[in-house]
Amino acid sequence: MPLDPRTPVLVGYGQVNQHDDAPESLEPVELMAAAARQAADPGVLRAVDAIRVVKVLSCRYRDAGLLLGECIGADNPATAYSPIGGNVPQSLVSQACLDIQNGRAGVVLIAGAEAWRTRMRLRAKGARPDWTQQDESVPMAAGDEDNVPMAGPAELRIKLDRPAYVYPLFEQAVRIAAGESTVDHRRRIGELWAQFNAVAVDNPHAWSRTPRTAAEIWQPGPANRMISWPYPKLMNSNNMVDQGAVVILTSAETAARLKVPTDRWVFPHAGTDSHDTYAIGERDELHRSPAIRIAGARVLKLAGAGIDDIDYVDIYSCFPSAVQIAAAELGLPVGDPDRPLTVTGGLTFAGGPWNNYVTHSIATMAQRLVANPGSRGLITANGGYLTRHSFGVYSTDPPATEFCWEDVQSVVDREPTRRAVVEWEGVGRVESWTTPHDRDGQPEKAFVAVRTPDENRTLALIDDPAAAEVTVREDIFGTHVVVRPDGTARLL
Repeated sequence: MPLDPRTPVLVGYGQVNQHDDAPESLEPVELMAAAARQAADPGVLRAVDAIRVVKVLSCRYRDAGLLLGECIGADNPATAYSPIGGNVPQSLVSQACLDIQNGRAGVVLIAGAEAWRTRMRLRAKGARPDWTQQDESVPMAAGDEDNVPMAGPAELRIKLDRPAYVYPLFEQAVRIAAGESTVDHRRRIGELWAQFNAVAVDNPHAWSRTPRTAAEIWQPGPANRMISWPYPKLMNSNNMVDQGAVVILTSAETAARLKVPTDRWVFPHAGTDSHDTYAIGERDELHRSPAIRIAGARVLKLAGAGIDDIDYVDIYSCFPSAVQIAAAELGLPVGDPDRPLTVTGGLTFAGGPWNNYVTHSIATMAQRLVANPGSRGLITANGGYLTRHSFGVYSTDPPATEFCWEDVQSVVDREPTRRAVVEWEGVGRVESWTTPHDRDGQPEKAFVAVRTPDENRTLALIDDPAAAEVTVREDIFGTHVVVRPDGTARLL
């Protein structure tokens, strides 16, 4: 069948790393410009009429797209700035495809970058980066204010407020559901992360390409301190990076007019979006994600594929629990040597530039597909605490129908949830937990998810370091726990 000239196609994909030995220090928008120049030739960049920038955390720009357009020679492109979330890059691609398909945009450039490593190193010296500042005469780019809550009142009350605490809480739930011992489970997720590391070693765009054994990853030590039990540093997302990535989309007709070689074309086939409950305590089960299950199945159906038809997968990999939960919901085996669950190496090794990792994973997936014509790839993206999800299916073969996208939230909202009680007093049983450690490797507290006698959930804090140490030494699943009105708790 002839190709519809409005068919969206990915025609550019570039990535850059700025390591300590770089000849010059680039700020985030300059990293985006460098990635754009890798993504496409000047003729394509000049034709860009829409620039959509993934939220930057290492620098406060009023309109990063305006600066980027000037850097690449684009002629007065429409600009937008995304909300916060690791799901955002894939959502932006889906929206760009719809805009191109319906004639609302011609050439869309999606960009993101962070120079967090440079910023933190300067801060340690008491200095601030000399980066571009836009004064108030520059209007804020559209979309910057469009953010959603990261957690609910139960989480905020006890300061269960960062990914390094929440994802290991999920990890314990994954272990408990699998019926594994603590040691066996830690060894297994060490092997999973070693497989991700091996992919990063072979990825020229990965931030860290140092080979690691499973034991080096899961066992804490001087160079791998425990962050929050059971995750040492090498199981956490690495945001101490300077990285930028760009993807460029247009229609098949415009791609041909711009003389982009067809052997660089990658077609987005379908996309979906959804979210689980924003409040962690309201999740029915802490080791499950109805939104991933429903949106993942739907994107495959829209693309006319089954999970076994997918050749390459990149599951959002901020922490091992995110990968295991997504794999279970999608029906993907964990540890398959023939189909690793990443094309990049994941956020620990390939790099975790805050909201922008998935721009890198889409760029890497495009390169993998172009190198293997006819293959298909699945991208998953995750924002918040396994909260907001976006999916995309890609191939070098054009889709049989037009690009399809759905928000499946109405279906997800019919799934069961659990009542989260904020101010609760009584005796419950431990459902899951995690134990943050100080920089000397000592437990300092423990967050516990507690099932109440009527099967609601409350979240509590063991604030005594000696009692927290017990939660590392012993498997406390099912142990009775006293929860006080202020949210603190003690084990019985």
